[in-house]
Amino acid sequence: MARRYQCGLDAAMDVIGGKWKALILWALHTEDRRFGELRRAVPGISEKMLIQQLREMESRGIVHREVYREVPPKVVYSLTPLGESLNEALLPLGVWGRDHEEQIAATAPSTTATPDPARPAA
Repeated sequence: MARRYQCGLDAAMDVIGGKWKALILWALHTEDRRFGELRRAVPGISEKMLIQQLREMESRGIVHREVYREVPPKVVYSLTPLGESLNEALLPLGVWGRDHEEQIAATAPSTTATPDPARPAA
C-alpha cells in the first residue's frame, strides 16, 4: 500500500529529507557528473553515504544513472525531469538561505561539544 502524506511538503520532505540529498541535487543542476565529481562537489559526504543517497534518489525517479560499457567503466549521474522540477522548487529555498545566511549561522547550535562536568574525562 502506498504511503499517505499529510500534505505536499510531507511528500517532498520524504524525497529530499536528510542532510545530503538537496546538496546532491544542487551539484547536478548544471551538468551531469561522474561519481568522483559528485563527491568533490558535495564536501564532507562519505563515499558510502553518497552511494546510498544516489541509490535512494534513483529509486524515487529523481536521479538517472547511466552506465557506459567501456574500459574503465564509466557511470554518469543526471537529473530526471522529476529531479529537475524538484530542483526548481528548491531554488526559492536556496535564495532564502542565502539572504538570511548570517542570521542562520549566528543562531545555529554549536557543533563543538561542551564537556559534561559530571562526567569523568576519558
